[in-house]
Amino acid sequence: MRIIGVVLFVAAAMAQAPSFQPVGNISELMISMIYPTSDALFYIERTPPKNEVEWNTLRNHALTLAESGNLLMMAGRAKDQGDWVKDSKMLVDVGRAAYKAAQAKDMPAIVALNDQLYQSCVVCHTQYRPGFGKRP
Repeated sequence: MRIIGVVLFVAAAMAQAPSFQPVGNISELMISMIYPTSDALFYIERTPPKNEVEWNTLRNHALTLAESGNLLMMAGRAKDQGDWVKDSKMLVDVGRAAYKAAQAKDMPAIVALNDQLYQSCVVCHTQYRPGFGKRP
């Protein structure tokens, strides 16, 4: 009887699980979300935040970048459960670190994350973007 109760509980939990509905494809996520938010971090030294509004904008960029890694792992977008997920988690991690640094208004910490952000992009693109790094 106890096993049946557990099975019913698991079945009910699965029935209540959200049904995600991707809207954009991976290319659209890259162009509309990931490139602009990563560029905001990559080029932060060009126009560093000077006031609370600009720091808030940077925090928003970092949060969006972190969450975009989660969007890349969604069913229907994830290319595989191996390197794709590992690479997407790298994006989440660097985005999270940038978000925390922006919350602390720690410019040197954000700049220090540039290498990690660059590596997360290059590692994934090398594996999943045909022709990446090759001249036409």
